[in-house]
Amino acid sequence: MQFQQIAISILAQGGEAEAPAPLLAPPFVIGITMFSILLVLLFIAVSYTNLGNRHDPVEEHSDPHRQHPAKHPGLGH
Repeated sequence: MQFQQIAISILAQGGEAEAPAPLLAPPFVIGITMFSILLVLLFIAVSYTNLGNRHDPVEEHSDPHRQHPAKHPGLGH
């Protein structure tokens, strides 16, 4: 059924191929622009990798309500 619809739509157009849509710039310019934008985003992401080393680590307090039930002897699975 779908192939029939495709064939009918091709025949309705007269079998002629449409012209491609005009581009804003040549393809290599678009590619270089996209690459440079992603490179800037990469450097922004990499700049946050040292964020955890600004302060001394703080001991995490023990909260029994956050523990998994299996960590309690005799109560888990």
